[in-house]
Amino acid sequence: MISPSTPCIERSRARRAVASVLTLFACLALSLSSARADAVGSANAAYARGDYIGAVKILTPLALHGNARAQAFLGFMYENGYGAPQAYAAAADFYVQAAISGNPFGQAMLGLMYDKGHGVPQDFVLAYKWLNLAASRAPRHDRDYFLRLRNAVASKMSPAQIAQGQYLALCWAPGLP
Repeated sequence: MISPSTPCIERSRARRAVASVLTLFACLALSLSSARADAVGSANAAYARGDYIGAVKILTPLALHGNARAQAFLGFMYENGYGAPQAYAAAADFYVQAAISGNPFGQAMLGLMYDKGHGVPQDFVLAYKWLNLAASRAPRHDRDYFLRLRNAVASKMSPAQIAQGQYLALCWAPGLP
């Protein structure tokens, strides 16, 4: 059984130390964020009109440069074979990057990948963790959906597994796998 006190305390100290450095990077990133947001919007428009290849071309450089929204969107494109070959492992890789950055859609999609065992080993505890995080960070209009997905995964788990998934979500912070 996992001890809930020590790892969380050590992680919270590390989080505070890293927070000041991340604030500096966030300030620097703000100048680039509007251009990236417009590019993700362009990819979304290309997707909406059925230009999946165009959307992938727009998203790929953004995702490779760390844009979490682009990573989650590109993961979706690879998972479903839109504009790129269907490749669960590539989709899972992009979802992991987005999830670690704190993107709720990436977290939810990674949770579903763990639930199904697509591109990652099937693991209900990790599925629960990522879906729980997605629900806690999602905008209101997505939260209920992510909670329903998390609860569907929980129906396959023992109470001890659910507790472990909750513990992993509780101790998680952006930047941690």
